[in-house]
Amino acid sequence: MNSKKRIPDIMLCDFELPDGDAFAMFLILKELQLHTAIQFIILSSTDNNEIRKKAHFLGVDDFFLLPLEAKEIQYRLQYISTAKVIDGRPADELFEVPRIPLFKRLFDIAVSGTALFILSPFLLLIALLIKLDSPGPVLYISRRAGYNYKIFKFYKFRSMRINADQELQRLTDLNQYNNSSFIKIKNDPRITKLGAFLRNTSLDELPQLFNVLQGDMSLVGNRPLPLYEAENLTTDEWALRFMAPAGITGLWQVTKRGQENMTDLERKNLDLQYANNQSYLMDYEIFMKTFSALRQKENV
Repeated sequence: MNSKKRIPDIMLCDFELPDGDAFAMFLILKELQLHTAIQFIILSSTDNNEIRKKAHFLGVDDFFLLPLEAKEIQYRLQYISTAKVIDGRPADELFEVPRIPLFKRLFDIAVSGTALFILSPFLLLIALLIKLDSPGPVLYISRRAGYNYKIFKFYKFRSMRINADQELQRLTDLNQYNNSSFIKIKNDPRITKLGAFLRNTSLDELPQLFNVLQGDMSLVGNRPLPLYEAENLTTDEWALRFMAPAGITGLWQVTKRGQENMTDLERKNLDLQYANNQSYLMDYEIFMKTFSALRQKENV
């Protein structure tokens, strides 16, 4: 609560209200000239593009689709508070509903759809081998933060034993990035025998083609981050890395992926470099370099 103005800093408002909708409430704030002091966020159980467009047109700070976990709201609000002051840009410029550029999106759909069709027998074979190799589900599904901090379900072939996430805390001393926002463990003891092969050949990443087809990710972009990593990158210095689409491959993958000597700072700077300079030509160059970078040199 802002004690000087005695108004809330943030207002979460259900789209449907007893006497109208959230837009009516926001217009009242505008009339009282309070909309610039309050972060106004609409909550809706329906993902309606017309509602999103109107929210952007009016200058609403953000739109959350329900159901939503409390931690997701917390991380997103941290990001909004940071990004609202980046480059002095107003909220209605920063928080338009993110859209992958049309040509890039069409390319993503064509490539991911074709790849899934051609590789479907191979994907089924990998799934069978995972089931035979170790107990547990075929897919590892986690919540990741991607483009404009959109949180979505991220798919990979499972390469670790079950409940591996719960063991992460005791392995932080093995983190390849010392005192870092990122976590990458060399010779991770949680990885299964088949999982080591899947990781070193990047075959564990293939289910992300479904994320691309759904529009959660692009083929080329900055890697979507686990929430415990993403929450450390909402500062002025690094938040702009989320202004690039989430991708299966990206700039750091084709330059430093799997190298033991890569630093935390190098990776974050490469993410920023991509976000600030992304183009169709840059995407093409990264995409073509990806095939030679698929096999990792280190077990990380």
